[in-house]
Amino acid sequence: MIERFHLQLLTAVDECGTLTLAAEKLHLSQSALSHSIKKLEQQLGTPVWEKDGRRLRLTQAGRQILILARRVLPQFEHTELLLTQIAKGQRGSLRIGMECHPCYQWLLKVVSPFLDTWPGVEIDVKQEFQFGGMGALFDYDIDVLVTPDPLFKSGVTFIPVFDFEQRLVVSQSHPLASRQQIEPGDLQHETLITYPVEPQRLDIFSQFLSPAGCTVKRHRHIEATEIMLQMVSAGRGVAALPGWLVDTYAEKLQLVSLRLGSAGIQKHIYLGMRNNDVNIDYIADFVRLAKQTENQVDTA
Repeated sequence: MIERFHLQLLTAVDECGTLTLAAEKLHLSQSALSHSIKKLEQQLGTPVWEKDGRRLRLTQAGRQILILARRVLPQFEHTELLLTQIAKGQRGSLRIGMECHPCYQWLLKVVSPFLDTWPGVEIDVKQEFQFGGMGALFDYDIDVLVTPDPLFKSGVTFIPVFDFEQRLVVSQSHPLASRQQIEPGDLQHETLITYPVEPQRLDIFSQFLSPAGCTVKRHRHIEATEIMLQMVSAGRGVAALPGWLVDTYAEKLQLVSLRLGSAGIQKHIYLGMRNNDVNIDYIADFVRLAKQTENQVDTA
């Protein structure tokens, strides 16, 4: 009764607002669209849209079909893309979404051998899904999500592949540089530099400062890791970053990393993927290669 074309049509109407614009988007005539929907409404016994001035508004029945469309159409498109790639002699594509700002250097250690092993697989890294990766996975916009903060939900598998410690970064000339560990109260007069992420999603707030009822004097946002570390080196603030990343820059920029609390903040990098994709050979091999990188992070 409900066909793929109906899903595409209602999606276009919802996005465009009018039948004219929807017809242009789908490269079809208005009469063809109207005829198709009238036939569907007769079969359903209820209208799927109604006029609201010059625009069309989906009815309750239309909204239910739209929900189905948003879930199913990306799967059609994803499968068709894979089939096209297979027909061209390619194995497929691997689209990686990043919810871990400082993980690119680590990811390079995985991508390099992966490209050598799987020459027929296209690979892409998407940054726009930072802290929105679950929706991207379910919508088939990405195939693998790199995240330190997995949201365990039905339909998605998360595999831990890399352990690290979140540490405070200060310049070698900072008054705290000689300390072995830092307590929350030590940061009350500091400028904390972080990535542009909500404080509740930052470990230094959620696991260190907030539980102790403490905060910092000033909170600044910087997107680029290298600029952040340059600012810290110049004494413009402190930051909280993975220990392995700080070690990479420590000697060059005269930085020191300190433990946050007596136990430190221990973290893991997870790879998340749809359950149905876990056993795809090149995705499984990507996970294998990712696990091998834990002992390859150097301090060069």
